[in-house]
Amino acid sequence: MKITYVARKVTLRDNFKERVERKLQKFEKIFSDEASATVVVTLEKNRQTVEVTIKDASMVYRAESTMPEMNDALDKVADLLARQLRKHKTRLSKRLRTGTIDDLFVSDESDVSEEEINIVRKKQIPLKPVSTEEAILQMEMTGHKFYMFVNADTNLINVVYVRDDGAYGLLEPSTGD
Repeated sequence: MKITYVARKVTLRDNFKERVERKLQKFEKIFSDEASATVVVTLEKNRQTVEVTIKDASMVYRAESTMPEMNDALDKVADLLARQLRKHKTRLSKRLRTGTIDDLFVSDESDVSEEEINIVRKKQIPLKPVSTEEAILQMEMTGHKFYMFVNADTNLINVVYVRDDGAYGLLEPSTGD
């Protein structure tokens, strides 16, 4: 697994990088050789945020934790990733064996000011047709509240989202007839 480090307002020491490699090494048997991990470490006041995103076989796995200590945040992120992988073990094993290597980027929600709409981030998202079930799995893996995808059944862009009651919603385009 190829690991890329991004440090924001902090300098990463070699012992932290070695610790990351040890933590992610236990996941290598699950992923293909083309898997890549991005580790983003951000220092904000007295808090340190560690975010790990693993991309493999058109699947994206993401976990984030903020703690006073960088190593504690890394431990929590590794636990969160392990929990996600355990939860979706059977679905993942089918998809990882038969999937193609396509990077799929999931859009983040933008901050919106009450007085003025100010787009602070723009992403282009490569889309490939997937089932609604796989879209929900992707949404859960990234920890987002919504996920945009091309529905494999209709070949139209759809959005799945988590409702306030914990159930899922599906937005489909309509001509308004």
